[in-house]
Amino acid sequence: MSDDLDHTLSAVGPRLKRLRLRRDVTLADLAEQTGISASTLSRLEAGLRRPTLEQLLPLARVHGVTLDELVDAPPTGDPRLNLRPVAGADGSTILPLTRRPGGIQAYKFILPTGRDGQEPQLRTHEGYDWAYVLNGTLRLVLGEHDLILRPGEAVEFDTRTPHWFGATSAGPVEFLSLIGKQGQRAHVRAAPTRKS
Repeated sequence: MSDDLDHTLSAVGPRLKRLRLRRDVTLADLAEQTGISASTLSRLEAGLRRPTLEQLLPLARVHGVTLDELVDAPPTGDPRLNLRPVAGADGSTILPLTRRPGGIQAYKFILPTGRDGQEPQLRTHEGYDWAYVLNGTLRLVLGEHDLILRPGEAVEFDTRTPHWFGATSAGPVEFLSLIGKQGQRAHVRAAPTRKS
């Protein structure tokens, strides 16, 4: 095996681990999503096992990256992004709009029509989120605030505040989101709606 190929394959494990940690996913969760055992995933990430195409394909799909990104293939010089939608279990679609790891990541979310009175499952994590509504109506529960965002409105918040995003019964919603690590944030805010 050539030194270049050996170096490329040995770099895949750490890259897989960074992708998994960036998404805040456990080995057990990733095993469930890909059908690859947690022990195999652990050995791949540690560089103790060489990845096969049968393993790389589901890993690339779940992480929302291309095979080229997993193996760090040389750039082609084409700046266009190859948009590969990731389907969520809830009927949502996520389009990654950035391809470099780390820093602020950009995504387009398409959420299916929601239900009025839906009880949101609030969550928290490190970092900051920024969202800009393109079409439809986005409901954001942020701590004690229940916000309704319409096209052209944006929101930014510390994700350590319990939060939840969803569409309303008025139809699906499309929005852009910038998701960054602690200390990286945009400076656009939406005020909470006033309850009568």
